[in-house]
Amino acid sequence: MVTNKFDYIRAESVDDAITLMVKHGMDAKLLAGGHSLIPAMKLRLNAPGVLIDIRKIQELRYIKKDGNKLVIGAGATHHDVATSELAHQTYSMLPEAADLIGDQQVRNMGTIGGSLAHADPAADWPGVMIAAGASIHLKGPDGERSVPAEDFFTGFYMTELQENELLTAISIPLPPEGTRSAYQKFMQPASRFAIVGAAAAVTVKGGKIERVKVGINGLADAAFAAGNIEKALVGKEPTEANIDAAVEGTGADAMVMADHFASEEYRLHLAKVYAKRALMAATQ
Repeated sequence: MVTNKFDYIRAESVDDAITLMVKHGMDAKLLAGGHSLIPAMKLRLNAPGVLIDIRKIQELRYIKKDGNKLVIGAGATHHDVATSELAHQTYSMLPEAADLIGDQQVRNMGTIGGSLAHADPAADWPGVMIAAGASIHLKGPDGERSVPAEDFFTGFYMTELQENELLTAISIPLPPEGTRSAYQKFMQPASRFAIVGAAAAVTVKGGKIERVKVGINGLADAAFAAGNIEKALVGKEPTEANIDAAVEGTGADAMVMADHFASEEYRLHLAKVYAKRALMAATQ
């Protein structure tokens, strides 16, 4: 299908992109990898009058350590993360999740910032960033701010991003010694989107769980932290029996989705299964 007519502008910098967003207002959309926006435009579900291309802004594409944090620029592609030794050293679930996204073409073009800003409930990065305790960094005409990943996703394709703000980076605190992580998902075979996904980061010291964070995506209208698991496992030994008990109530309070891929009941079942798999992989 053919899109509506639009003007195309390539932004030269982050500040230039913000200036262009302010100038063109609600008629403008940012274009990074384009894997969500372009299909929506072809289906006439989105018809921006102006496309602001931010893909070539080099200040957005990096992966680096900054003090006690790993910082990933919003323009880093999924492939960049999948092949980053720094990402792997920080949390193995980062390259694991990146490798499970789409196909090679999608991983080469799609960006981590675009995925987070789009906030598809079936996307992989939201759950992973929640489990990693990440902060999402935003910049707009009124300055810069950061939002914890756990608070960033507010609903179905909704985030804390405000008008004329640009997602610029993600920062992840370096984990304590003894921390391992894993990402597991039950995927739709054609798109490889998660029907349900679970990311787990677990710190074990002296044979007991000192810290655990689990992010769930695909189950509800937005990714969320599985607080029930965290409360149930801290101070316990990482045994299969303890993990079985901890995951039992996963998603009980969530607004569970249902579609032609999976019913509410099946998604709740999958949430428990894949939360357990992620926790077992991160502790065994």
